[in-house]
Amino acid sequence: MPQPAPLDPAELPALALATMKSAKFPVLATMDGDQPRVRPVSPVKTDGFIVYVANLRRYGKTAELAANPKAELCYTDDDHNQVRITATAEILTERAQIEDIWNSNALLRTYLRDINNPELIIYKFTPHRVRYMKEWALEYHEVRLS
Repeated sequence: MPQPAPLDPAELPALALATMKSAKFPVLATMDGDQPRVRPVSPVKTDGFIVYVANLRRYGKTAELAANPKAELCYTDDDHNQVRITATAEILTERAQIEDIWNSNALLRTYLRDINNPELIIYKFTPHRVRYMKEWALEYHEVRLS
């Protein structure tokens, strides 16, 4: 098996962010009691490694994240590079941030029609740990969070 080239730790944040940008749609892992659940999600905003995901109150992940806000997002791009973000989810309550996300997302506006739609929840996933893996290297590298 070919050995991957060594990675410079200083380059890891940029490599991880590029993978996230390329992959676009991560898979979100939550817990439903003692049963893991995964599903693809479509972030409405990213700020470095902080990821914002819109949700509807009636969706299963709402109850799952209320019971256990620990989650993981996994991005995999077309070259099989991976970024895994271990995070805690919280419901975004800052009106200015909600309005900014709403105004920049035509799909949200089209689908929900009104920013005050009671179904709308925006989760903020704050990372505790970020790991990057290049292709099939089978080795994760810790990305320093600043």
